Amino acid sequence: QVQLVESGGGLVQAGGSLRLSCAASGIIFSLNNMGWYRQAPGKERELVAIIISGGSTNYADSVKGRFTISRDGAKHTVYLQMNSLKPEDTAVYYCAANVNYNSYWGQGTQVTVSS
Repeated sequence: QVQLVESGGGLVQAGGSLRLSCAASGIIFSLNNMGWYRQAPGKERELVAIIISGGSTNYADSVKGRFTISRDGAKHTVYLQMNSLKPEDTAVYYCAANVNYNSYWGQGTQVTVSS
């Protein structure tokens, strides 16, 4: 059974930083795209950043220049470094990954940015 476990959310003041981590566990023989999504209250879930197995990345326009996605293949872990946080970044952040040619989601971690 593959699981994605996120950590690193919390409460931070505007302008601050947080680092999210998401580790995939279980029997893993293929780990391809990994990414982060977020969902704010009353809004649809949206893509924040994605990193493919070759290392290419893509970001939502709203976070370009502030967030950085990276991965550690040996640890089956993806990270999201979030700098210069804004109140509008407040949301539940979800990790997603293509593992063994199936899609999995983490349970979500709350990020709250106070003004």
